[in-house]
Amino acid sequence: MLHLRVFCPADAVPAALRALSADPAVSSLGCIRGVALKPPGDLIEASVAREGATRVMSLMDDLGIGESGSIEMVPIEAWISQSGFDAAESSPGTEADSIIWPQVVEMSYGESRLSWGFLAFMTMATVIASIAIVLDSQVLIIGAMVLGPEFAAVAALGVALVTRRAHLFFSALRTLVLGFAFSILITTVLCLLCRWAGWIDARDVTGPRPFTAFIYEPDRWSIVVALVAGIAGVLAMTTNRSTALAGVFISVTTIPAAGNIALGLAFASWSEVAGSSLQLVVNIAGMALSGWITLLILRRVGRRGTPSHQRG
Repeated sequence: MLHLRVFCPADAVPAALRALSADPAVSSLGCIRGVALKPPGDLIEASVAREGATRVMSLMDDLGIGESGSIEMVPIEAWISQSGFDAAESSPGTEADSIIWPQVVEMSYGESRLSWGFLAFMTMATVIASIAIVLDSQVLIIGAMVLGPEFAAVAALGVALVTRRAHLFFSALRTLVLGFAFSILITTVLCLLCRWAGWIDARDVTGPRPFTAFIYEPDRWSIVVALVAGIAGVLAMTTNRSTALAGVFISVTTIPAAGNIALGLAFASWSEVAGSSLQLVVNIAGMALSGWITLLILRRVGRRGTPSHQRG
């Protein structure tokens, strides 16, 4: 069950109340007159079954409230209501699988924005990955995969394509390109320093590495894993199954590939750079493609999409 809060201009209040009263997903409804100061108007509150949340928010947005007021939805941690149970039962779908598209879009914008925090985590993950490659350590490789923050930006590419938001697409693409470029650059410099200090030699990079060879040797299974990981990641992200994301992080080799590119650049091992670069592109493209197709199917299955005005 979710709590809807609408800061509604006075002229739109009657239409909003009629729409909410008629929607079967709304189990309780109230209006506090005259309390909204910006914009001047009323505060409408309602309890809404998660299955109908996107539709209800779209109804409010269709009335222009999203442009002149505010439409907000927050989860209700605990509730006792027969009417709430009836509303959930009468709404198509199940609560666990319901997608709140405005939430997905807003999260994509937030996660795809380039920030110092994103660059810091990308760099730390790439540095750990390069150390894991030198030591041929699967444990450290997994740690680097989990630490990397890149999947949210990859998923944002699919969200942008499905919702036709060019600004979101280019924002996510810019974040990925600059994030990987920055982290590889910093890691390359650190690898050069380690080479100069004698901590790493060429054999650590080009010698046999049975536990981490998959990083620079992409094959057909790299494509399959990337496609499946993209599907799993998008489903986990849109249905609030965050625990499943850990499995996605340790399935794809984007961060390890970046770490190996840095090592290859530091030792001028161009075969390592080429193989790892291909692995990186295959993983990002595969996840973005399968994520886009998955979101497209989910949106077609749903009755209504995101509110029209939300973040162009």
